[in-house]
Amino acid sequence: MATTGLPRTTLNDLSRVTETVEMLAPRWSVWALMTISSKPLRYAEIKSHLPWLRDGQLHPRLRSLTDAGVVERTEYTPRHVTYGLTARGAELSPVLTVIAAWGDAHLEKDLVRNKTTGEMEPERIPAAQNVEDALTLISSRHATPILWTLKARGAASAKTLADEAMPGYGLPAVYKPLDRLVADGLVEATGNGDFRLSANGQALAPVFQAVSAWAGGRPLAGAGTHPLWGQSPAPSQARSAPWATTQSRLPAPTAPAAPATTPALATTHPASTAWKSSDLFSHQIPARPISPAGGPRR
Repeated sequence: MATTGLPRTTLNDLSRVTETVEMLAPRWSVWALMTISSKPLRYAEIKSHLPWLRDGQLHPRLRSLTDAGVVERTEYTPRHVTYGLTARGAELSPVLTVIAAWGDAHLEKDLVRNKTTGEMEPERIPAAQNVEDALTLISSRHATPILWTLKARGAASAKTLADEAMPGYGLPAVYKPLDRLVADGLVEATGNGDFRLSANGQALAPVFQAVSAWAGGRPLAGAGTHPLWGQSPAPSQARSAPWATTQSRLPAPTAPAAPATTPALATTHPASTAWKSSDLFSHQIPARPISPAGGPRR
């Protein structure tokens, strides 16, 4: 993957970020990581936390995360094997916190009735689901290079995006990923034929800052100084986005859920985060994503 319109150092950064997003994006990977974030668990223990997963779904996730160096498989005996986070895997926990916070703030939620107060309020989404939903948007093919090119340029035509974010593919190839980013609410048309990041797209800055810092082996304390995503948007782009009200990909909870504990976005984070069970399992089994019209989607 390469883009021709960005400096070489930014290209290297983008390549590492894209690889990290692709490593985390396969469905259930984040759920597996967060399940073993507190302590190593045996396979049967992981399976008991994720009962809807078949062996054919969980085994590949654990194997790929182990190959990526974020999960460690420890064999004590042939019948006693545990899976836990490596040091690099533990460093991912605050990154997942940032991604979860973006998903909680910028992805649509259904309104559900609070059984205690009777008031309608946004449904509570598990942290792992917020992470997975956010990654779904930025991990689609060419999405991240397009977002980075628009961040660097401020606004660009489809032709410019094809040349700089997708060199070698030609102009027709850019429209599918670009249309998807527009439908997802991360990119918007300017009205004069160009495209720019929407307010929700600009708000991805902490996500890309955190992923970039982890991928480059840098402390998250300095993530906010990222040379590209640390820049403020132009005033014309810093507009509030409407709250999306399309159908969520998750069913409404059947019982009152524990209050969300996702921390606010910040440029400094703890070295690791131990996710509580309520962060993971406060909802029913997640469904596949749907494609509502407009707005960031689940």
